[in-house]
Amino acid sequence: MTSRYIAIDWGSTNLRAWLYQGEQCLESRQSEAGVTRLNGKSPDAVLAEVTQNWRESGTPVVMAGMVGSNVGWKMAPYLPVPAFFSTIGETLTSVGDNIWIIPGLCVSRDDNKNVMRGEETQLLGARTLSPSSLYVMPGTHCKWVKADRTQVHDFRTVMTGELHHLLLNHSLIGAGLPPQESAPGAFAAGLERGLNAPAVLPQLFEVRASHVLGTLPREQVSEFLSGLLIGAEVASMRDDLTCQQVITIVAGTALSSRYQQAFHAVGQQTNVVSGDTAFQAGIRSIAHAVAN
Repeated sequence: MTSRYIAIDWGSTNLRAWLYQGEQCLESRQSEAGVTRLNGKSPDAVLAEVTQNWRESGTPVVMAGMVGSNVGWKMAPYLPVPAFFSTIGETLTSVGDNIWIIPGLCVSRDDNKNVMRGEETQLLGARTLSPSSLYVMPGTHCKWVKADRTQVHDFRTVMTGELHHLLLNHSLIGAGLPPQESAPGAFAAGLERGLNAPAVLPQLFEVRASHVLGTLPREQVSEFLSGLLIGAEVASMRDDLTCQQVITIVAGTALSSRYQQAFHAVGQQTNVVSGDTAFQAGIRSIAHAVAN
């Protein structure tokens, strides 16, 4: 019989766990006990609660995400790129009896200093689900990853999601705004502006001025700003794009559609893989190997 194993995505604010028998998910659980929200409990105690009645003697647990950071359970190493995909699953950090943390990846060059933790597990899944030479992984910190079937060669991070949140919630741009609404037209207008003028700093105050002057509805500022920032991101990363290249976007439905729209506007083809699907496929590939 194929062995049981437990796969865990343990981030800063949340924890998700899956119990597998081979390729079959038997049960899943969620917790708000991210590594920054342990409320005085030890990581070992939180894991025991989340996996209660799951762990038979020696059932392996494989974890990815911020649990392996310097604010997590134990610091797991960052593997320098270029790195073979196979090396990721061969460089696990032990934190208990058959309990393992997946390493992150890093770049340390004069022209690029970068780290990722959690996305490397999504990459393991995405490369089997939608092989590509460029993976774009939108989120709070969007990763642009160059890879082939065997190796991760390089990656960069763009803080588009965090910047949108900060500007909308903690700057003059979003001060006093009413609840925001979905507005595809405002997003498209912002996207066109960002793609055509990616030096976005001089334009940011214009977002504020536009809704003060009444040329941008106050309920649509979030959508315009999102388009502006995503457009600027794609335009500023154009050196990573090549003709006839099919980009794999790894994200949820809402973000994927926005980035697809941006790439379509610059003539790039895309495939989409769900971030959750990619993560589970990636961590299963490691956990299944550990279990057997």
